[in-house]
Amino acid sequence: MKGGLKVPLISLILIGFVCASVILLAYVKSPFLSYWTPSQDRVFQISPDYKVKDEEVLRERNRSGQSEDNVNFESSISNSSTKDKVTEEPITNTEIEGSAGIPPSFTQKGGDLKALKEKNSSREQENEVTAPLNSAGIAIENMTSDSKDHGCNYAKGRWVTDDSWPLYSGFHCKRWLSAMWACRLTQRTDFEYEKLRWRPRDCEMEEFTGVKFLKKMENKTLAFIGDSLGRQQFQSLMCMITGGEDRPDVLDVGCDYGLVKARHAVRPDGWAYRFPRTQTTILYYWSASLCNLTPINASNPLTDYAMHLDRPPAFLSRFLPRFDVLVLNTGHHWNRGKLNANRWVMYVDGVPNTNRKIADINGAKNLSIHSIIKWVDSQLPKYPGLKAFYRSISPRHFFNGDWNTGGTCDNTTPLSGGKEVLQDESSDAGAAEAVKGTAVKLLDITALSQLRDEGHISRYSIKSTPGVQDCLHWCLPGVPDTWNEVLFAQL
Repeated sequence: MKGGLKVPLISLILIGFVCASVILLAYVKSPFLSYWTPSQDRVFQISPDYKVKDEEVLRERNRSGQSEDNVNFESSISNSSTKDKVTEEPITNTEIEGSAGIPPSFTQKGGDLKALKEKNSSREQENEVTAPLNSAGIAIENMTSDSKDHGCNYAKGRWVTDDSWPLYSGFHCKRWLSAMWACRLTQRTDFEYEKLRWRPRDCEMEEFTGVKFLKKMENKTLAFIGDSLGRQQFQSLMCMITGGEDRPDVLDVGCDYGLVKARHAVRPDGWAYRFPRTQTTILYYWSASLCNLTPINASNPLTDYAMHLDRPPAFLSRFLPRFDVLVLNTGHHWNRGKLNANRWVMYVDGVPNTNRKIADINGAKNLSIHSIIKWVDSQLPKYPGLKAFYRSISPRHFFNGDWNTGGTCDNTTPLSGGKEVLQDESSDAGAAEAVKGTAVKLLDITALSQLRDEGHISRYSIKSTPGVQDCLHWCLPGVPDTWNEVLFAQL
């Protein structure tokens, strides 16, 4: 009996061993069986396709300040070979920037360091905000936003009519809007231009509301630094956020930045307002050339001013650590008449310029734009949460002459010259070239604004001179509102 059981027992053992081997092999090879017990690879790894996308998202997050790792900043803005042919005109305001509008007793170095520490602490806290994660550990919200913005050319699109516009009334936004730009307060009677809204061709642009903007800019500061067109964009944004209402709760914090009206001055060097509920600060500083201006002989009231083409305005270099969003612009003050009238003398490397190529107005302007963008780009790694934009030039629309030779912009029919921008390259080739290869983004508004010749102040200026029309500045509400929509979409 015992001897007879040995062979069947061995056979049963062999059969069991074979079955176990088959099951194990099937478990390893079969997706169906392995599905029930996820392997370590399934839990912690992602497919190569998603990995590439996630790495792109991480790079974008690094650029926007969500990581403090060292990164190489590059720009995807394409270059155009055509030169910027926009002609500049003198504007009557004078710019004296020797002290950057800051009283000597204001905010010593220790105060700046304290502000910088507070700002960096705030940015670090923002970086710790959690969001839903996908299987790769990437925040879904950020991933969606970045993929939406990636490759979107907001400058390419068309103008459409939107009956919900404008977002504020030119009659009521009196605290923020200069009367000279509120065309509702002039003799102008056509206002169809106020209903036009920009629609990008290849992507959706987030709808602007004051609540959304303040939420996005909570505990942040946005600074406009530039000429009178930058001031228009600043005033437009204040009206858009408040809906044109007075808003007594909004605080004037210009003194925090030295933006106070000097004795005998017509106006301060800029303005700064804070929305206390979200601690959002919006400011504007007048720097028409984006150069640092210093008196050559401070003891002489009629002194010339050194116009340092390769140095940023003192105000910008001093307060950059406090900014979260920076929007720069220049362009329409670059002409010989303006420089002579303000007694501006070109300086490079701290001494008067002797280079003939730079002495040419276009050469000087290009050097200044490239210098300011290069300097800002060099500062961005120090402030990971800072986003910097250079706004392309706002087009003029003088027909049959220039500003001082009878040029006009009498057209009141919107989009009579077209309503769509199809080109991929910026119409401001100089600006596109300057930001190329940097982390400074181009706020490209030139081509879309070029279609809006009916939107200027024209002959309806409150302080108009007979025979002189303003075909440079825009009616508000108007085209600069769209600039802020495009800016909001890129924050």
